[in-house]
Amino acid sequence: MAFLPLHQAIADKRFKNIRLIATDMDGTLTTQGKFTATLLQSLEALQRVLPVLIVTGRSAGWVSGLVSYLPVAGAIAENGGLFYPINCEEPILLSAVPDFLKHRQALAAAFGHLQSEFPHIQESADNRFRLTDWTFDNRYLTLAQLQHLDKLCQQLGWGFTYSSVQCHIKPALQDKASGLLQVLHDYFPQYAPAQVLTVGDSPNDASLFNPQLFPNSVGVANVLEYAEELRYQPAYLTTAAAGEGFCELAQGLQV
Repeated sequence: MAFLPLHQAIADKRFKNIRLIATDMDGTLTTQGKFTATLLQSLEALQRVLPVLIVTGRSAGWVSGLVSYLPVAGAIAENGGLFYPINCEEPILLSAVPDFLKHRQALAAAFGHLQSEFPHIQESADNRFRLTDWTFDNRYLTLAQLQHLDKLCQQLGWGFTYSSVQCHIKPALQDKASGLLQVLHDYFPQYAPAQVLTVGDSPNDASLFNPQLFPNSVGVANVLEYAEELRYQPAYLTTAAAGEGFCELAQGLQV
């Protein structure tokens, strides 16, 4: 798959109409699982030019804290399940969950079914802090196994996705793109999807790369590890990987 280099888009001023950045977190903002000092400085400088929304698969519990400390305009958690605006302690539910207790019980039952075929999969450490989805670690899972897990979830009436960190059992229609579109409509109506630059690195970001929804998208270089697994590919590619790739983008947008 051929990706256009980011520096070409910057040189051609293809992002001149961008008004907001919506970015994944793990593997996109983080480097080896951490926020670097350079990344934090880039976010700080970027917010003076463009608002930044985090769109992550991480749990409600994690994201509710992060959004209070990072220089961002808000954060979407659990792959489109919830939105945390800044200066607001309560999340906005984006996915239809009428009864959280029954929902969690149904997710647990689905995970138990997956474990019956894959006994080695283990619930993620942050799963206890989740509201709309259920996660387990994706270490030691092959692509064929991930595809089979996806099929099993579909048979059970659930959706499935995975990132560089975790696998997610989720409501079938819940994904990053649908969550982001709802947040744009309700909280940032001044920005059209074509004015949003989406950024990511792995399969759970694929909906953000859908050109029919978000024509301007960037993959940090490590997205190449999943190039053949993505339903949609990003329009542009950074030279650097992970957090350094995002910093490359941030610097280009501030020129």
